[in-house]
Amino acid sequence: MNRPLIAILRGIKPSEAVEIAAALLDAGIDRIEVPTNSPDPFDSIGKICDAFGDSALIGAGTILTTDQVDQVAAVGGKLIVSPNCDPAVIKHTKANGMQSWPGVFTPTEAFKALQAGADGLKLFPGSMAGPSGLQAMRAILPVGTQVFAVGGAGPENFDKWIAASADGFGLGSAIYKPGMTARDVGVAAKAIVTAYDAAIA
Repeated sequence: MNRPLIAILRGIKPSEAVEIAAALLDAGIDRIEVPTNSPDPFDSIGKICDAFGDSALIGAGTILTTDQVDQVAAVGGKLIVSPNCDPAVIKHTKANGMQSWPGVFTPTEAFKALQAGADGLKLFPGSMAGPSGLQAMRAILPVGTQVFAVGGAGPENFDKWIAASADGFGLGSAIYKPGMTARDVGVAAKAIVTAYDAAIA
């Protein structure tokens, strides 16, 4: 993977999914999440997987049940992102050979997620925890734990989050909102990549 940035395409339609995914890959973002509260999300995921499954990590967000995990697996998705920490969903995801990124906000949730086999943690909502919250939690997390900040993390504050030990980011409205064209997404994605590269330089 080029950069630890996940594009969250909430509200995307299947008819535009491949073109927008292509714009993201061209900009240097190769992790793509389609939340399940989008129109026909599994159709969009399947289309993106068919087109770019060999060159990108593609999957679903807002996954709350093991049945949804199965639906993502059925269309070729490899990434499962949740807003919450449900050990059953995490274990089912790993049993299917997919990556699990559950949402956590407290040390208790973080350890439950890791014990269930999560590949990494989605600190959500990032705007509530803030970089200082992540920094405090990092002191007790196992060495090497991957933590992505989602919600309240973006180009304007990448540097603060990285200084607080964020390993990566999930980006929603900063990179895609319904109605945006593939060109719009490409411009936004390139600006985000430039800001991220500057923040880690």
